Amino acid sequence: MRVITINEKDAGQRLDKLLGKYFNLAGKGFIYKMMRKKNITLNGRKCDGTERLQAGDKVKLFLSDDTIEKFSCVSVQKVKKTRLNIVYEDEHILLINKPSGMLSQKAKDGDESLVEYVTDYLLDTGALTEEDLRTFRPGICNRLDRNTSGLVAAGKSLPGLQIMAELFRERSLHKYYYCVVRGKLEGEQTIKGYLSKNERFNHVTIHDRQVPGSLKISTKYTPVSYRKGYTLVRVLLITGRSHQIRAHLASIGYPLVGDKKYGDEQVNKEAEETFGIRHQMLHSYLMEFPRLREPLAYLSGKNFTAPLPHEFTRIMNG
Repeated sequence: MRVITINEKDAGQRLDKLLGKYFNLAGKGFIYKMMRKKNITLNGRKCDGTERLQAGDKVKLFLSDDTIEKFSCVSVQKVKKTRLNIVYEDEHILLINKPSGMLSQKAKDGDESLVEYVTDYLLDTGALTEEDLRTFRPGICNRLDRNTSGLVAAGKSLPGLQIMAELFRERSLHKYYYCVVRGKLEGEQTIKGYLSKNERFNHVTIHDRQVPGSLKISTKYTPVSYRKGYTLVRVLLITGRSHQIRAHLASIGYPLVGDKKYGDEQVNKEAEETFGIRHQMLHSYLMEFPRLREPLAYLSGKNFTAPLPHEFTRIMNG
């Protein structure tokens, strides 16, 4: 017999969802059969899988170790040790200042991304065990392009992961970015339009009217400072579409410095030769939390920032 004691990482989900993760090599039929035969019980009673789990609940598996190992496999990808720039951490979430050049999530098998680095960090610090990975996998709640730096939220527990993902999905958490454009951009403004994406080429197009497959977008920008032909701009994402800031500012004649997809080749060449800039100058700077429900209510109204990378200081100081 084996006992699974539900902790905060796993609380809040249905029993059948947890068992599906634990017995990741078994079909649903096996899991429901074991519950019907009382080979799997919850708090000493027969269960059907619809029960909502709470911290402290005990799931008993009246199965041999050989059977459990046959249907349950934990795999942890070995990655190079990477020191994460952690802005904030508690028992439920992590806020990380992701550097430019790091993937938020895998693009293909074998990639190392922030997800794998977070898992490795939590295992190293003891916040997570390999046994925990049978029922819970940490994950990130928002994605940044590989060459965009700044704040990424990760969930250390199921409630943390679910609530943070909900905030980003509903856009109730405000995200501010800094970027650098060539030219003098003046006056605070909210620009609107429609964005369509070519999935094959991972490229978006901005339209002034709706076209088939396009999504409405809204971007608010505020020029912060200007120096020697470059403007530092603060951006509030009102909608959060793929490549929105990069493509939207380019569509009004102010592409981001270093942006090889939507930028100006001559501007990029000048920035690389003068300042060593080799990636788009875009940084997720600030997250403003709205009122939150338990167990993350303590984060209500809090703000977290990630300092600007040195490339921004270098180009804006001339």
